[in-house]
Amino acid sequence: MFIHEHQKRIRYGETDQMGYLYYGNYALLFEIGRVEAIRAMGTTYKYMEEEMGVMMPVIAMECRYLAPAKYDELITIRTILKELPTKIIEFHHEILSDAGKVIHKGVVKLFFIDMKTNKRVSTPKFLTDKIKHLF
Repeated sequence: MFIHEHQKRIRYGETDQMGYLYYGNYALLFEIGRVEAIRAMGTTYKYMEEEMGVMMPVIAMECRYLAPAKYDELITIRTILKELPTKIIEFHHEILSDAGKVIHKGVVKLFFIDMKTNKRVSTPKFLTDKIKHLF
């Protein structure tokens, strides 16, 4: 299992009239978590796309709002890979308040596309090689 945490402060422009993080912005937090987790694994989305010719489109996302994140709060985006990906990579996300309480949960599923053929492929070997020791 792989767990990565990244902190982010909620900005005024990300909130609604009540001072809560706007509900549509949670997907963006998930993306921030994925990007930083992949970077912590030793690669980047940019490298995967430009050098390896692989893209990862989202195929499903689900989330559960437990409590609001608030303006100026320093939250933690926890990103978890529970199993080694094969054809689908599944990121589990938890958003923690500045007090360390889980206030939001989500799961995002992606798959791999060969950019030359535009066809679905299994997890690229270079990615598996970088993360298999975590499982």
